[in-house]
Amino acid sequence: MPPGAGAPICGSMSQHPHQLRLVAASGDPSEPAFGAPTLPPDDQTLDAYSHVVSDVVDRVGPSVVRIDVKRGGRNAGAGSGVIISPDGLALTNSHVVQGARSVVLTTLEGRELQARVLGDDPDTDLALLRVDEDVTLPAARLGDSSRLKRGQIAIAIGNPLGFDATVTAGVVSALGRSLQSRTGRMIEDVVQTDAALNPGNSGGPLVSSAGEVIGINTAIIMGAQGICFAVASNTAHFVAGEIARHGRVRRAYIGVGAATTTIPRRVGLRLGLEQANGARLIEVDQAGPAAQAGLLTGDLVVALDDRPVTSVGALMRALDADKIARTVSVDFLRRSEKLRVWIAPRERLPIAMARAG
Repeated sequence: MPPGAGAPICGSMSQHPHQLRLVAASGDPSEPAFGAPTLPPDDQTLDAYSHVVSDVVDRVGPSVVRIDVKRGGRNAGAGSGVIISPDGLALTNSHVVQGARSVVLTTLEGRELQARVLGDDPDTDLALLRVDEDVTLPAARLGDSSRLKRGQIAIAIGNPLGFDATVTAGVVSALGRSLQSRTGRMIEDVVQTDAALNPGNSGGPLVSSAGEVIGINTAIIMGAQGICFAVASNTAHFVAGEIARHGRVRRAYIGVGAATTTIPRRVGLRLGLEQANGARLIEVDQAGPAAQAGLLTGDLVVALDDRPVTSVGALMRALDADKIARTVSVDFLRRSEKLRVWIAPRERLPIAMARAG
């Protein structure tokens, strides 16, 4: 048994009540406490967590902008955004700028910059802006959201309720969430955080302790506490690239609505299916490619282009730009039998959306 084992570990208060003196397990004040850290005065140093957060804010904060929007000549609200290239490309939410006639970005220093919407993608609630002026701006770096882990630090920077340059901090609460967009399409791979968000935070960055943007803040659960969501940075990187090249995000369209459905176990075993779920068609556009190929309401899609379809999200992700005008196979179950049809998807046209208030 080590010396002093069984003796209480105690602390004695000096004459100054706010100064705690640690003593050894033996109880002898003259002996230093084993493993006790040296605690510098709070007014002279920051703890490690505070240092990380303040360092990130110093690095990323100058790239965060306030976004003021006018629609039809009237002020139509404000949100946040983040500069992602020095020549003035900025990311924000689609619902912040959709239908905007005029967009003004205000920097941390108070500089106002006129900008235009290069394109927006309601399906992921993202939009890409371009500053009209010839400027060089501080830009944040998009990180790799596939490397995130639950519990790591997450820092939100934005302009909630008119309070510019507000910082909140928390953790990554969950990964791989799905969130329904205004178009009804599911936004996949959403990051959940408990970093506090409020109206006006929309479009601002969620940042890692490494100072990289890991998400674009987009939504909160009204009435809940600490349940907030951000579109993952990998999705934002893809959407920004598509808009920069094409002015929009191109997606394939086959004309169906679906719901994730469990495959009956006996049917799956008989057909040799390894997956447990598929996408049940609950709506088929009679003028769309799926109907023309022979798909019917009630069919259970289990594969597209020889890749398993295990959910509605998997089906939507599979219908990417490289499927446009290319014939692909669709495997599905109908009355417990597995069938195959061939479909030529078309480009999905943007959905007209009501203007955000």
